Amino acid sequence: MLYLVKTPWWLKKIYAGCVWQMPSADKTIYLSFDDGPHPEITPYVLATLQQYNAKATFFCIGKNVAANPDTYQKIVAAGHSVGNHSHHHLNGWKTPNEDYLGNIALAKEYIHSNLFRPPYGRATRQQLKLLSLPPYGLTPVMWTVLSGDFDRGISREKCLDNVLRNTTNGSIVLFHDSEKAFDKMKYALQGVLEHFSRAGFQFKKIVI
Repeated sequence: MLYLVKTPWWLKKIYAGCVWQMPSADKTIYLSFDDGPHPEITPYVLATLQQYNAKATFFCIGKNVAANPDTYQKIVAAGHSVGNHSHHHLNGWKTPNEDYLGNIALAKEYIHSNLFRPPYGRATRQQLKLLSLPPYGLTPVMWTVLSGDFDRGISREKCLDNVLRNTTNGSIVLFHDSEKAFDKMKYALQGVLEHFSRAGFQFKKIVI
């Protein structure tokens, strides 16, 4: 499976309208989780974050919020940020603009946030431009470091190493609270929280 663990400068330049990293004057990391909420995995993530007094940002799929409203409310009640990840996890490169925007508008009925992350990181610049305007008013948030927890071809140790080697102050780190990613995410999340907490870092939610 081919993907970039650390986002290169040229991709940030092509999609200059997206948030790729957070400005931070102190030792801060921004953990994010895509594809939830999941009725068992998301509560595990919330409990683990609480152990380290860590906040994070959850980019939720609308249909999963509709199916698991109590879990979604637990995210919000715990003081984390939420973001729109479309209603059916659509690939913007393969979806006509009208259908793509309509799907995100549907998710917006369940997810009250100005943050948006395109599934697979794939949306056209035109789609992102339209989403930044009324009635959407969404800010696209990408990532600095891709953990690779979704990749069945790597070990959980490699997943952790991906994050430890590439995360710096202000990094947005992407995990998934999904069944496919759970084994690697569970291992790597614990390791990341432990390692960076010992190094004096704090974990904050994304607020824009």
